[in-house]
Amino acid sequence: MKKILAVQGSPRGERSHSRRLVEAFLQAYAAEQGDTQLLRREVGRADLPHISEAWIAAAFHPQPDQRPLAMQADLALSDELVDELFAADRLVISAPMYNFGIPSGLKAWVDQIVRIGRTFDFTPDDPESQYKPRVLGKKALIVTTRGDRGYGSGGVNAHLNHADVYLRAVLGLIGIIDVTVIAVENDEFGGLAFEASFRAAESALAELAARF
Repeated sequence: MKKILAVQGSPRGERSHSRRLVEAFLQAYAAEQGDTQLLRREVGRADLPHISEAWIAAAFHPQPDQRPLAMQADLALSDELVDELFAADRLVISAPMYNFGIPSGLKAWVDQIVRIGRTFDFTPDDPESQYKPRVLGKKALIVTTRGDRGYGSGGVNAHLNHADVYLRAVLGLIGIIDVTVIAVENDEFGGLAFEASFRAAESALAELAARF
């Protein structure tokens, strides 16, 4: 049985295209794959805390197994989110592009789960690799929507894409390198161009459900 962690990053509800596409994919995936377990984590419409000075002090405590109770409390949510990630075989993220990046709620989730000593190790004296990932053997799907066009690789606006490109980088840091990105463009303009892009994304997600 495969376990899926679905992270909804859009602040919008029913009007969110990325949210609707993720939900459609999850249904198609369950139908194709059979016995699956779905865990949802809402970060777009939830008040997920950003990291604080206390969080940083706790995360970088020199003896993690001897953190005081107050520090353990500061990291309690982070530990819960990291445990969710480790428990999943597949990660699905809805990540609309906001101002060329990702929504703040999704960024807060990233900052909670990218943790030294938990999801990656840092060994500055290693001549080959200072960063050693701990989250291995998982696949990720990023469903993103973009107001304009040409943000994909080689596109006219690719240099402005700091959304799914960033997610690829940060997931790779912790060890998730098998990442698929499916995007909808022209969201701001609508019309035939948006409809064509949306339908293409629907088709790509339906096809992916059988092999993800």
